[in-house]
Amino acid sequence: MTTIETQRVIIVGAGLGALYAALKLAPRPVLVISPETLGEGASSAWAQGGVAAAMAKGDTPEAHALDTKYAGAGTVDAEVARLVTAEARRHILDLTDLGTPFDRDASGGYVMSREAAHSTARVVRVKGDQAGREIMQTLIAEVRQTPSVQVAEGVIASGLEVEGGKVTGVWVERAHEPSGRTLVRAPAVLLAGGGSGGLFAVTTNPPRIRGQVIGMAARAGARIADPEFMQFHPTAIATGEDPAPLATEALRGEGAILINNRGERFMLAVHELAELAPRDIVARAVYLERQAGREPALDTRAVLGDEVLTRFPAVAEACKRAGIDPVSQPIPVAAAAHYHMGGVDTDHEGRASLDNLWVCGEASSTGLHGANRLASNGLLEALVYARICALGIGKALGAPAPADLVTLSFPPGTEAIDEAAVARLRHAMTDGVGVVRDAEGLTDTLHVIAGIEAEATSESMRNMTATATLIAAAALRRRESRGGHYRSDYPQADPAQAERTHMTLAEALEIRTRALEET
Repeated sequence: MTTIETQRVIIVGAGLGALYAALKLAPRPVLVISPETLGEGASSAWAQGGVAAAMAKGDTPEAHALDTKYAGAGTVDAEVARLVTAEARRHILDLTDLGTPFDRDASGGYVMSREAAHSTARVVRVKGDQAGREIMQTLIAEVRQTPSVQVAEGVIASGLEVEGGKVTGVWVERAHEPSGRTLVRAPAVLLAGGGSGGLFAVTTNPPRIRGQVIGMAARAGARIADPEFMQFHPTAIATGEDPAPLATEALRGEGAILINNRGERFMLAVHELAELAPRDIVARAVYLERQAGREPALDTRAVLGDEVLTRFPAVAEACKRAGIDPVSQPIPVAAAAHYHMGGVDTDHEGRASLDNLWVCGEASSTGLHGANRLASNGLLEALVYARICALGIGKALGAPAPADLVTLSFPPGTEAIDEAAVARLRHAMTDGVGVVRDAEGLTDTLHVIAGIEAEATSESMRNMTATATLIAAAALRRRESRGGHYRSDYPQADPAQAERTHMTLAEALEIRTRALEET
């Protein structure tokens, strides 16, 4: 076994939360574990909408918090909602100072977009639909010139070392070729490695975002919260790409409408807010239209015309690749796994149930999102909790100690991901744990997960099956419909179940075992 000792704080992940935390920890030395080259493979860089923040005249953090609680369908932690929305403005100004080129109007004010379930235009954007990419480029440039930050690219974390309930290190291996594992022991660990959308066959997430970080924390004994709540984005562009490109919600904020192949604007009959209803409602409507063969599509023609090409370049480029002209044609759409409200359970200071472990971003579950994340609150939460975690780590560790650069070496190994097994897992999750669920489908999926897990030879695969088990088991246990969790056999919300889920992997495995024994 290869073991390396370091005084650097280990940050697992390389998205917005990870990089922002690394900067907030400076000058404390950190080691960022990044499977890809910085800027590639992180969900943050793919975010189109922007960052929700009460920046406009007449808007308030209190109104933002109320919208967050409304969208969250009864399970939002009100204290966390107040905290995060009150902090939003600080982080927009901080990113601006770092050089993020937010869209501004003629008088220098921030251009705000309105997105689903927001009561007003509240989303700060960059170049229409380029917010995630531009914010990430700003942070990457800052990280590259910050001496305290070391980035290990092409390396993936696959496990946590725990001694007496305390995380003492991280197991790492090569990300793109088979290798053995190396243990890096460190004074503190921050997990910021993304969510679980890539566990589904139809997703907007980068290929490597498949629940591995949540899974490895669960396997180490960390408590998980709200795993059943997966948000499906209603307007992934349905052109067969994997991952599916996204038609940002800002298009509907501008007035784009959803129609089917009969020309019907179907959201009018579904919800009073029509296309701007909460995401779970719009996603189910889009899913059911597609299931019925009515081919849902997003129509930007009347409201944007040829402006869609310049104001929303990412959408225009995705359409171009598929031979679609959004100026003259509706854009075919489908519901796709987009954001996991569940994750490693954290307290209000970003701490996990295991000592010495902090979590931020989509890998965490802070209670902000409840059962259904409010649009563009994801990047905001990552920013706020990256800072909170950095402050907490600094308080726990005291004065920074000098640390040499870490030289990683890996023993030989032959453990490689079985891509055929990954494909089986992803299709099983989409079929049985997708937009609409029932007991039979969830049980069938748990069967598939158990079979794949039994044959798994890599730690990354076991991390995926752990997270998949948590999602499906919690969905089977929650016999109601709420937010991103919809059961066709229990289609109504049950007021008695208006509470968050807290679950260990051991408890999820017990649910899985009982379900398999009963069939």
